[in-house]
Amino acid sequence: MQNYVRSITGLSDMTWLGNSLADWITALFFGLATFVALLLVRRQIQRRTRKFVGTQLPQGVHFALTLAKRTRMAPLFAASLAVGSKYLELPARAEHLASATIIILVAFQVAIWASVAVRLYLEETAVQRGGRNAQTLVTILRFVANILIWSIVLLLALDNLGIQVKALLTGLGIGGIAVALAVQNVLGDLLASVSIALDRPFEVGDALTLDNGYTGTVEAIGIKSTRLRSVSGEQIVISNSELVKARIRNYGRIDQRRSVHRFSLSYTTPPTALAQVPDMLRRAVDACEDAGFERAHVVANGAVGFELELAFVVVGSDYATYLNAQQEVLLAVAAALAEAGIALASTAPR
Repeated sequence: MQNYVRSITGLSDMTWLGNSLADWITALFFGLATFVALLLVRRQIQRRTRKFVGTQLPQGVHFALTLAKRTRMAPLFAASLAVGSKYLELPARAEHLASATIIILVAFQVAIWASVAVRLYLEETAVQRGGRNAQTLVTILRFVANILIWSIVLLLALDNLGIQVKALLTGLGIGGIAVALAVQNVLGDLLASVSIALDRPFEVGDALTLDNGYTGTVEAIGIKSTRLRSVSGEQIVISNSELVKARIRNYGRIDQRRSVHRFSLSYTTPPTALAQVPDMLRRAVDACEDAGFERAHVVANGAVGFELELAFVVVGSDYATYLNAQQEVLLAVAAALAEAGIALASTAPR
């Protein structure tokens, strides 16, 4: 019995890092208790969160539940470590290491929350703004935001581990010049993609004509390049930096297309018949459902006959609709002139 008591007393007298075994057991007990309690709370929140899947919730509630769902084990372990360390008197080096570990774990979780918050904000903004570029905008800005967030976390972790961040940044600044020169095209394309996402000069589905002769419909806007589908079917891949420098004709932003036609009537046309032609042209345009009359006039005495000019508009950006309306109007004009016995001028000068 005395030997047993001596062994227990010997265990109680054992110390490590200046703390007795009893202190370590106490710290471990409260640390584990804190961890288990937080784990149960986290599990309960996540279980209740699943009940709201598919339910329309206020934006603030949805935001809070999403953040709770994305809470990892790291902050739970950090809180447990902080509670347990309160029952110990650690040397300065060990205490610094424990504090650094807690800060890094918390920073890791905060970075996850920040990334989720940025995603939710961008998605909400994209829904409000609408447009076919919404998903592209979210993807590009999330990519840039995540780089910034995790860069800050990395620098914070290095600083708490005792690495001189200022000296490191100075070294990276010097070496970064060479790296930037080596990847300047990639960085240029990345910044150009951000410019396209924010400025929105075109969207997915818009028909574009570039000053370099390329013509196509936008299929996708990526971080490095934009893809067009040409009229003949092949895919055209253009770097974003080249695209933002080009002059672009965006036919997807057309509200209406104007069609102007000039033609000549024979000088043998009687003045009374000639005076009726503008009204005939107006009726031909009015008969077309997709066309809107703008003007029709005798504008000049040409080399081969009386010059007439007809202008009308076709609402919408669809090119096939525009061609169909133009064809319908021109056929109606030809039929009206033929019915009235008015001939078009010969191409040969009189």
